[in-house]
Amino acid sequence: MKRSFSMILIFISFLVSGASSCNQDDDNINMENKTPMANGKIKITVNSQTFTATLLDNNSAMAFKEMLPMTVEMIELNRNEKYVRLPENLPMNASNPGTIRPGDLMLYGSNTVVLFYEGLNTSYSYTRMGNIDDPTGLRNALGTGNVTVTFEMDKNSALLELNK
Repeated sequence: MKRSFSMILIFISFLVSGASSCNQDDDNINMENKTPMANGKIKITVNSQTFTATLLDNNSAMAFKEMLPMTVEMIELNRNEKYVRLPENLPMNASNPGTIRPGDLMLYGSNTVVLFYEGLNTSYSYTRMGNIDDPTGLRNALGTGNVTVTFEMDKNSALLELNK
């Protein structure tokens, strides 16, 4: 009886230590997604207003950056976001962000770019790609319906990086 009880305790300790290491890996992945990308400044233009955004240093943001420049029709959803489906899949590393801030640029699934203009709590999973540095006026610029948005590299910030 003692031996089987000991075996059960050993088995449980393996399960607990395995779950603990999984959580550590997830934390490392989330930390990676919060690091700004070198030369990762982009311009997001809506009508005549331009916003500067910083991409994060992850595979999704790098693949998105390689697609720029692009002008797309973004579709209104839930009075808090605009989205567009891309013609090709991007690498993804989705997790639940919990809280979304105005100006967050995220990937939903592997091919849907989402630009949030309202903050909210969410139970959905996204891959963080970046965020608008100063989202003041973003909601008004995006309006209430579908809108044409241009994403392109910010040549001014790229030149500043080269001159450093």
